[in-house]
Amino acid sequence: MNDLALLLTPEGRALLDEVRDTDPAQELAVATRLRREHPAELVSAALGQARLRQRAVAKFGAEDARRMYFTPNGVEQSTRASVAAYRAGRMRELGVTSVADLCCGIGGDAIALARAGIRVLAVDRDPLTAAAARANAEALGLAGLIEVREADVTEVDTAGYDAVFVDPARRGGRGRIFDPEAYSPPLSWAVATALAAPRAALKIAPGIPHEAIPAEAEAEWISDGGDVKEAVLWFGAGTPGSVRATLLPGPRTLLGRGLPDPRVRPVGRYLYEPDGAVIRAHLVAEVAEEVGGGLVDETIAYVTSDELRPTPYASAYEITDRLPFNVKKLKALLREREVGTLTVKKRGSAVEPEELRRKVKPQGPHAATVFLTRVAGAPTMLIGAPAQPL
Repeated sequence: MNDLALLLTPEGRALLDEVRDTDPAQELAVATRLRREHPAELVSAALGQARLRQRAVAKFGAEDARRMYFTPNGVEQSTRASVAAYRAGRMRELGVTSVADLCCGIGGDAIALARAGIRVLAVDRDPLTAAAARANAEALGLAGLIEVREADVTEVDTAGYDAVFVDPARRGGRGRIFDPEAYSPPLSWAVATALAAPRAALKIAPGIPHEAIPAEAEAEWISDGGDVKEAVLWFGAGTPGSVRATLLPGPRTLLGRGLPDPRVRPVGRYLYEPDGAVIRAHLVAEVAEEVGGGLVDETIAYVTSDELRPTPYASAYEITDRLPFNVKKLKALLREREVGTLTVKKRGSAVEPEELRRKVKPQGPHAATVFLTRVAGAPTMLIGAPAQPL
């Protein structure tokens, strides 16, 4: 019997409740005590699952994570609940009532779709992963909307569903896979499946080259709390060939308008750092137009302007100093300003932030932000602070 099967027994469920909040530092003592009353294999499985649930809180929230069942790969590769909920909401707005979720993993996306009122066929070829998805549907009271099937996704008939969602495996035995044709299943198969469906969404790595995106798809990059989480190719939704960046929470969506690259201009009073989803979607020009600015360098995604124009798609900083890159000069400036809290950001610089902090040894009651970048091709330090809202 595998670990999951053990945990789904009445004894396993009770033990999971007992070890739920176990401090990792106390795990050995807890395990020793519990093995007096329970099989060692079950105790190990429960404590391992408790650790996975604690890790999963960041993605699923405490209420769901404490009830769900995870595998190590499932915690690592599953979609953050907020992103899955956004995607499911967009499916619902498109009129989708049923989805074939191919490569469903532990069921994170299927759960979000079901909570949006969408009927789901969740498919995964790995027996343990499929079992975890089935257990999660039951644990969250969604078994009536989610059918879990253990099968090869390439052999599943999706003809009876309004839409297809595909999340190919992008990790192998040696880590992250960057070639879309090395995904499992390959991107070409996923695209062909999407084109055959009324509507479809394909989850892909956010670093995918734009030239690899099919002309029939709308591409969307999604960030959550400023961190880029994924890219999605939508078929039968939006405008084919278009791009968008969506920022969560919100959502706030910036649509591409096909603007030319922004002009390079001298550093102004304000520096704007576009959200990572905006940069990945190649929509920095849209942000530059919105704030009336230009680039500090033709190869760097920092926008500068003389005006402070609030935008949800970039963080604004007021720049007080511009210096050629020189650690001694920066250290002297920070000492003069009594800066003890130093935030280091970089783009186009090989210097590591922690290395710079060690060298300048900031001390004092004030805070500052330094940008290590290039301005018109020259290594430059821009010093400032978050701009105060108007």
